[in-house]
Amino acid sequence: MEKAEMFLSLKETLVLLEEEDLLARIEEALTSGVDPLAIIERGLLPGLKVIGEKFQDEEIFLPELMRSALIFQGVMAVLQPKIREQGRIIQKKGTVVIGTVKGDIHTIGKNIVRLLLEIGGFEVHDLGVDVDTFKFIEKAKEVNADIIALSALLTSTLSGQRDVVEALAGQDLRRRFKVIVGGGAATEKWAEEIKADGYAETAPAAVELAEGLVARRLREGGRGL
Repeated sequence: MEKAEMFLSLKETLVLLEEEDLLARIEEALTSGVDPLAIIERGLLPGLKVIGEKFQDEEIFLPELMRSALIFQGVMAVLQPKIREQGRIIQKKGTVVIGTVKGDIHTIGKNIVRLLLEIGGFEVHDLGVDVDTFKFIEKAKEVNADIIALSALLTSTLSGQRDVVEALAGQDLRRRFKVIVGGGAATEKWAEEIKADGYAETAPAAVELAEGLVARRLREGGRGL
């Protein structure tokens, strides 16, 4: 089998969520000397992109999305030791601290965003729900985050998103961390009003926004202090 055909087969098998077949095909590829990083970059990541698009278009739903994430984790457990043996590392896109703001205990939207960010190559630190303003900042400093992602479903808790932005400014950290907002109560207008760096209406849009912000930061020469 030609490599291009093999990568396409890996992609399609992942999209179909056929875990056993996928693991068998990966083992065959490794045995034939295919680079494990190439398996990820040319086979699996394109498959995950298709899955994300299907989720956004409501062709698949949360159970399928979660299953794809579990399959990917299982595959990575096989591939990562091979990559470490070569003394190589997988390129991480960035680091995100995510949580639902103070007073809000809704989780579903946040959890989907976290899942898609992880699948998309981000290191994600999920602080959970009802998160204190300064806990976001402390964690972002601790893990040297690129982005703080704030969810709020209730109109009454929207102020928690503004509080984080203002607290960052008060500590002279506003340029260090990008802030994105989302959730049922947030809007593009609200994001502009509180001077956040972006708003995402859907989970796939949040991933696209995060990727764009990290890419822009790299073009601008790194994070501001």
